[in-house]
Amino acid sequence: MPHPQFDRDRLCVYPLAQRPVNKVDIEQDQVTPDAEPARLSDAVRATLRETASRIRQAREAERPVMLTFGAHSIKNGLGPVLIRLIQAGWVQHLATNGAGIIHDWEFAFQGKTSEDVRANVDAGKFGLWEETGFHLNLALILGAFDGLGYGEAVGRLIAQEAHEVPDRAELLAAVHQAGESAESAARAAGAADLLAVLDSHGVRAGHVSVPHPWKGYSVQAAAYRLGVPFTGHPMFGHDIIYTHPLNRGAAVGRCAERDFLAFAHQVSNLDGGVYLSIGSAVMSPMIFEKSMTMAQNLALQSGRKLERHFICVVDLAESRWDWTAGEPPPDRPEYYLRYCKTFSRMGGTMRYVTADNRDFLLGLCRELGVGASGS
Repeated sequence: MPHPQFDRDRLCVYPLAQRPVNKVDIEQDQVTPDAEPARLSDAVRATLRETASRIRQAREAERPVMLTFGAHSIKNGLGPVLIRLIQAGWVQHLATNGAGIIHDWEFAFQGKTSEDVRANVDAGKFGLWEETGFHLNLALILGAFDGLGYGEAVGRLIAQEAHEVPDRAELLAAVHQAGESAESAARAAGAADLLAVLDSHGVRAGHVSVPHPWKGYSVQAAAYRLGVPFTGHPMFGHDIIYTHPLNRGAAVGRCAERDFLAFAHQVSNLDGGVYLSIGSAVMSPMIFEKSMTMAQNLALQSGRKLERHFICVVDLAESRWDWTAGEPPPDRPEYYLRYCKTFSRMGGTMRYVTADNRDFLLGLCRELGVGASGS
């Protein structure tokens, strides 16, 4: 017998404009590529030089550079820095978690993000914001129908400043074509989700304009416009959009699955490439180890092995362990840096840097000659 479920339709959801506190204003708090990084240690500067050299080598060999980051890289105003790195051609794949997707969207939509969690949980309002929940969930439902990934679906919304919602006749036709192919079956499932929300929660067919006055700060929109993969890797229930009544888990799953497979495809091309993991202690190493396993499986079947990739992990947690020597013993504090243990098992060359994500990325821009308008 099914367990009782929480009824989200009973929730009181509030206009985003009524959120009393947004801790970060992108116009005031943005970090530009020509900003001055804090003074870095000699060890960090040496790793920055090595990383930049590896990136140049990768691009000369037409191998990818993947940049995976936690939500703070967006929330800390580093969007302009990430945008310049992809515009300049130094990065071929970006990936973040569900919170990174949300902060990027809120910046594009209202120029601000980062609510007061403690106060809003106490008031029963945390995350219960109509525009964030409605537009991101609808973007994902539409993306699932159109065969898009998680980050791509949201990037499309921001870049085009609109939802294009199919009418009932088109959706019914897609449902009737289910089973003719795997693609048509997936499209039919997406159509069923859309049919379930059409005319409910304010969803209507046709062109739905959604202005994004600050979309120039959106990394997702820039990636969508430039055709660079920006993949989102959420965990169900972790993000505020799951509290909104419009949320559809099947749509989230379809979009996230596509992004995971797109990520794994890029990892399969990483021999001779570079993987940067910036401030992500859970999402980045977890999806990387599964992707590397799948990529290595195919490579070994063809008589190859992926072992020439370069990994640079950046975090605030301090480590003095030489990770080239393998895993530290249990009596070392570094033993508990589980993401470093994960990456140290993945072959190739790994470097670990203790630094703020802002300072590392700004330092990397300098090493690569990337400024506000430079290449």
